[in-house]
Amino acid sequence: MKWSLLLLSFGILVQNATGQNTASESDATPKYVNEFLNIGVGARALGMSLSQVASVNDVTAGYWNPAGLLGIKSDFQAAAMHSEYFAGIANYDYAAIGKGIDSVSAVGLSFIRFGVDNIPNTTDLIDAGGNLDYNRITTFSAADYALILSYAHQGLPFLDKSNSSFQKFRWGLNAKVLHRQIGDFARSWGFGLDAGVQYISKQWRFGLNARDITGTFNAWSFSLDERTLEVFEQTNNDVPENGLEVALPRVIAGFGRQFNLNKVTILAEANASITTDGQRNTLVSAKPLSIDPSFGFEVGYQNTIFLRGGMGNIQRVRDFDNSESLVIQPNIGIGLRIRQFYIDYALSDIGNVSDVLYSNVFSLRFDFFKKK
Repeated sequence: MKWSLLLLSFGILVQNATGQNTASESDATPKYVNEFLNIGVGARALGMSLSQVASVNDVTAGYWNPAGLLGIKSDFQAAAMHSEYFAGIANYDYAAIGKGIDSVSAVGLSFIRFGVDNIPNTTDLIDAGGNLDYNRITTFSAADYALILSYAHQGLPFLDKSNSSFQKFRWGLNAKVLHRQIGDFARSWGFGLDAGVQYISKQWRFGLNARDITGTFNAWSFSLDERTLEVFEQTNNDVPENGLEVALPRVIAGFGRQFNLNKVTILAEANASITTDGQRNTLVSAKPLSIDPSFGFEVGYQNTIFLRGGMGNIQRVRDFDNSESLVIQPNIGIGLRIRQFYIDYALSDIGNVSDVLYSNVFSLRFDFFKKK
């Protein structure tokens, strides 16, 4: 039984790589392709329930909205994050660097890895004599990688720098290379483009990030050895074939406002994530568009200590008696600035009130200044 369950789990893992993960038979639109890119980066953002598209102004903008890279005030900025999901089974790692090129442009480079390591491979668990031999079990990893190159620019080509709207408008582009690998059995390569804008007017912030604007294509190739193919046939698992999966465009729009109260600053932002891959379990669930709103806030004292909170991931949950209820995921976070060094922490899903397991997230950010 243990052998059968492990083989079944491995078969499901490989089958999911083919993109056959639809919501229902009546909705054949591929969903959750490259979903690891929607988890979020930076404890500041996660503490605010991912509400960042309008107000992000640091190196993490390479992920949230490339236009926000123009908010980097230092000569060079770096960030890193590590978090664990599913009781430590899955690891999520992020690192990024960014800097200004001149007064009106900036660049950034981000790296993301989401992986499950040490997965048992039991295809050789039974030897030629039909005996169980646990020493024949090997392990492999299933990991997703993303490398994102970002560019941001201020103003528009038809605007003169003396125009007041020039400094209010920012735009940015992402070019991302994706690599997904399941041991030696399957791998894919993909490429995609994102585009983002921000408009800042006094204390108001407006932002929009269009991800996968041309569709992000992942080309999968499989190389199963004879033993694995034999086990797949014995366990009635479908043998995967080389194929192509596409991540359809997603638009994240938001607005926010900052309030300055002497030594205290308050930032509030609301976002709406609009997906185009069919009906999802979100607050506004329809075909072909679904809308997932979120709200976050940040209270800062002397730009040194920060308290954050937010609500998002609103879903309808069906109980055993077939009644439905609306579930909202609350998040909180704190931050500390020590000169050029930022330490942030976020606790997602406070009290485990939603179906998503809670997670502790830490991230670091550092500003580098040239010596004068």
